[in-house]
Amino acid sequence: MKTKLMTDYSLDTRLLALDTATEACSVALLHQGKIDAQFALTPREHTQRILPMVEQALQDQQLRLQQLDALVCCLGPGSFTGVRIGIGIAQGLAYGAQLPLIGISSLEALAEGAWRKHQANNVLVAIDARMGEVYWAIYQRDDQGKWQGKESEQVLSPQAAVKKMNSLTGEWMTAGTGWQAYPELLEGHRLTLTASESLLPQAEDMLPLAYRQLQAGNLVHPAEIEPIYLRNEVTWKKLPGR
Repeated sequence: MKTKLMTDYSLDTRLLALDTATEACSVALLHQGKIDAQFALTPREHTQRILPMVEQALQDQQLRLQQLDALVCCLGPGSFTGVRIGIGIAQGLAYGAQLPLIGISSLEALAEGAWRKHQANNVLVAIDARMGEVYWAIYQRDDQGKWQGKESEQVLSPQAAVKKMNSLTGEWMTAGTGWQAYPELLEGHRLTLTASESLLPQAEDMLPLAYRQLQAGNLVHPAEIEPIYLRNEVTWKKLPGR
């Protein structure tokens, strides 16, 4: 577990984030201006690992679920099964503790991760969506520190993504697993690309995004939370070993 001080956050805010949307499993707790984060690659153990990680995060800070302001969950896109596991567990915890939910896109979380690690303001996000496609988004951070580009989230082929990049100029940082899975994304355009270390969504990067939502009052009842699949028809090919 690693702890980071969040000096720009209210000391009395308590948020717990969890993510199982990809092969990674992560939990992060914002409490007293600090983020305690856990992250593990557990492609076949999400259901076994996520609740003990939640319990550990709360125990370390001597908190109960009922003391939180809200629970934060990743809405996807990502693995169909992983997204469902994360949202289902978040819903169950939220119902039990009578807490609202805040949903965060995995693509925006990856952009936030690129900013946390590299201070990147222009981020191209591509997650390997299998079936020869990527989950894609173009995110830019504005002067208020908010990410613009939610409307760009879609699933498309690497060739279609290259066409999107041809409409852009300048220097961009890449995030997500799609760039390694489809090297053709690196060709056929004039952009200057720099690879980031933000490859998989992490719960700690969901917390700054969720804090803004909390401040704006954008809370969702557990029954109303909706996943982001991006595909109209979910026809997921299972990964080896899943």
